[in-house]
Amino acid sequence: MSDTTMRPEHTGPGPVAFAAFTERWVRAFAATATATESELTALDQQVGDGDFGTNLVAGLQSALRLLDAPPTPGSGPVPPLGAAASAFLDEVGGTSGPLFGLLFQEMATAVRDGAAVAPTAALAAGVRDGLAAIQRVGEAEVGDKTLVDALAPAAAALAAATGADPAQALGEAAGAAWRGVHGTARMTARRGRASYLGDRAAGVPDPGAVGVALLFTAAAGPVTVLAPLLP
Repeated sequence: MSDTTMRPEHTGPGPVAFAAFTERWVRAFAATATATESELTALDQQVGDGDFGTNLVAGLQSALRLLDAPPTPGSGPVPPLGAAASAFLDEVGGTSGPLFGLLFQEMATAVRDGAAVAPTAALAAGVRDGLAAIQRVGEAEVGDKTLVDALAPAAAALAAATGADPAQALGEAAGAAWRGVHGTARMTARRGRASYLGDRAAGVPDPGAVGVALLFTAAAGPVTVLAPLLP
């Protein structure tokens, strides 16, 4: 057996380039949340507690502080997705904090374990595992008008694009997530505060689903205006 057949095939950028890519992604998501906070708040005021935009910004600003802090001696810099996981799990309340924290945590774990060989496949595995963790905690299914309605199609799109580079694959995931967002506007909520509003929530997309779509869209750069992306 030759050395070539013994080594796993590497696809995508190397570890250093991929770490830089994920840091740009987290920073772009933070810029996106800040730019669209008022729109996210207005959206959540229609179907939720009105704090989604504030919580999203708080979590991402906390993640940036972790990224900008001097490295701990002997441990090196904080991994970008790990910083986001810690920020949301440790410092953000409401419904969105733990759920986004679980997603970032599973992505960080998968990327740590597999990005050196196949970064896109590692991201796909992390999003898949994040979806499963969120569904275990929240017991939401596709069709309940929650962030799962954007995350599930995004996970499927990533799984189908593991041969692409990370930026292209995340673009595919973003498109799938936005289609899920548009679908939530036609749904009757079965989970969360929106489930108590009945027909009054009709026509309004789920804010958590919007947040998930913005996450994947931010991989290509910050979003500055939310309205054109909504149904």
